[in-house]
Amino acid sequence: MLYYLVLGLQIYCAYHVYTTRNKLYWYLVIFFLPVLGSIIYLITQVFTKRDVDKVQDEITAVINPTKKTKDLEAKVQFSDTFQNRLDLADAYSEIHMYDKAVSNYKKALKGIHTDDFYGNSQLIKAYYQLEEYQEVIIHSQRIKDKSPFEKSKAQFIYGLALSKTDAVKNAEEILRKIDQRYSNYEERLILASFLIEHNKKEQAKVLLEEMINEGMNLTKPNQKKYRATFTEIKKLHQNLSS
Repeated sequence: MLYYLVLGLQIYCAYHVYTTRNKLYWYLVIFFLPVLGSIIYLITQVFTKRDVDKVQDEITAVINPTKKTKDLEAKVQFSDTFQNRLDLADAYSEIHMYDKAVSNYKKALKGIHTDDFYGNSQLIKAYYQLEEYQEVIIHSQRIKDKSPFEKSKAQFIYGLALSKTDAVKNAEEILRKIDQRYSNYEERLILASFLIEHNKKEQAKVLLEEMINEGMNLTKPNQKKYRATFTEIKKLHQNLSS
C-alpha cells in the first residue's frame, strides 16, 4: 500500500514538473529520492506560503476551535477597531457561537459603520441561526436599498425570515430573486421546498427539473461540489412525481 502511495506521489510531482515546464533536475530529485524528493518538491514548488498557512490554520481550528477567537479577543483588547471587532465576530460565527457573534457585530456596527453592508449581512446571518427572525428583518432594512443586497445571500435570508413571520407573499417575492441559472443550488432547493410547503407543487417541480437539467451540463469539479445538493434535488423531485 505504501509503495503505491509513494509511486502516486512521484507521478503527481513528475506531471507537475512537465505541465509547469519546471527545471529538469526535479525529475532526478523526485525519482532518486522517492519520498523526501517528492516532499521537497511539493513544499518548494507546489504549495505557496499562503497554502501552508491555510492548512495550519485549518488544523488548528479542528484541534483547538477557540484559539482563533482568543487571539482575536486579545487583539480587540489591544485595539478595539471596527475591523478587529468584525474579525472577532466572524470567528465566533465560524464556530457557531452566534450569540457572541451577534454581540460583537453590534459593537462594531456603530457610528459611521452603522450601515456597513458586510457587517450587517453577517449580523443578519447570525440572527437567523439564533431564530431571531424579527431582528433579521429589522437589520435587513438598513441595507436592503444597497445594490449588493440584490440577489445576495443576505437578501435570501431576509426572505426566509419573512416566511417565518407569516409574510408569505413578500417572502416568496424575495426568495425568487435568488433563482439564477447555473448557481445558488442550495438556495434554490430551499425555494423549491418553500413552494411545496405553500401548495405550489407544479412551480416547485419546474424549478427542480431546471436544476436537474443544469446539473447535466456542469463541469466535473462543480458536479463534485454540488453532489450532495443534487442528491436532495433529485429526491425531492422524485417525491413530487410519485
